[in-house]
This record gives sequence, C-alpha cells and structure tokens, in this order.
Amino acid sequence: MKLLTIALPKGKLFKPAIEVLAAAGLPVEFLLDGDSRKLVFQDDDTQVRYMICRPTDIPTFVEYGAADLGMVGKDTIVEQAKDVSELVDLEFGYCRFVVAAPKAKIEKNPDLKSYNYGRVATKFPKVAADFFKEKGMQMEIIKLHGNIELAPVVGLSDLIVDIVSTGKTLKENDLVPVAEIFSSTTRLIANRASSRMKYQRIQPLVAKIKEYMDKRESNKND
Repeated sequence: MKLLTIALPKGKLFKPAIEVLAAAGLPVEFLLDGDSRKLVFQDDDTQVRYMICRPTDIPTFVEYGAADLGMVGKDTIVEQAKDVSELVDLEFGYCRFVVAAPKAKIEKNPDLKSYNYGRVATKFPKVAADFFKEKGMQMEIIKLHGNIELAPVVGLSDLIVDIVSTGKTLKENDLVPVAEIFSSTTRLIANRASSRMKYQRIQPLVAKIKEYMDKRESNKND
C-alpha cells in the first residue's frame, strides 16, 4: 500500500478538516491526542501520514509533492496560483474578498470607478490586481502583511482588498465594502502526479468525502 500524505491547516480550519477525514473513514484520533508541537503524524496500519502546516504553505507542499493532498481556502489557491488539482469544495471556513473604503468617502461618492488611479492596500496582490484589471482600472497595489484596515485611515491607500467573514473589523475601523470580489471556502487539493500515481488511494477517499458532503447538505434541507 502506497503512503498517502495529507497536509492539514493549523488554526480554525483544523478541527473541521479532521471531521471531514473522520467521516471518510481515516484515522484521526491521534491528531487530537498528540503533542501540539508535533507537525507530522503517521498511522502505519493505514499508511496515512498527516502534516500540520500553515494554511498559506499547503499549496506549496502539495505542488512539489511533499503532500499528496491538502485542505486550504480558495482564497489561498487563487492568490498563489499553484499548479495543483482542486478536487472537492469542503464548504467550511467561509469568507469573502471585498474591496472596502472609509465610510465618509463612500457616503460622498459610492462609485468604485471614481477611485481609478488610486492606491490599494492588501495581503492579496494577485487577487486585487486581477479584479481591478477586469474592471479596467489602473491601481497601484501596495502589499501589506497585516493591519490592512489601518492603511486608508492613515492615508497609505484609498482602498483595501481583504477577506472578511462577519465584517466586524471593517465596521470597527469605519470601513464599508464597495464591491465583492468572490467568496471562499476550504477545498481539497491534490498534487497532479499523485492524482495519477496514487489514483487507487485517492479516488475512493474523494468519493467518500463527496458522499459525506452530499449527506450533510441533504440533512440541512430536511
């Protein structure tokens, strides 16, 4: 039996990720009981190995074959544009990309096009650049690694592009959405070579995960 390596995200996506794996019949108990500092876990009986990674690193591990499968947000997949296969929408970790601006400015002029030739601060320069290019707008993209909401407050940028779930942080900083780019949920991704060479291991797992997702959706509608 070929070893199957799965990259799992640290943080808030970890628990729902292992719930999906458990529903698909994979062993996960030792992930919950193990040393929190340990990053690699392996079950020799089923020949499954788990890597616990930062979500932003998962597409890289999968693209280069260090992991056969991974669970990561659509936002990260789009921003990084890695050469991986997207297999299943796991439907957890919902958030959305928005363009936002100071409330006072929007009240005066709500037209997004009025910000043409302005500056945009973001952690996601590719997503931002692609969006504004599609809109026919020429914007200066400023990449930041944190505190995106601060940028328009202190005059660094006119707009921000960021991920929001509840929108609470935007409100706390007197920012309001001007446009929505796209919504994001966690996806199961695969290394392209692994998809072929380990097809007999991966395909049944994907089928079980899809079956679980269908049952969960059916239960919601009952």
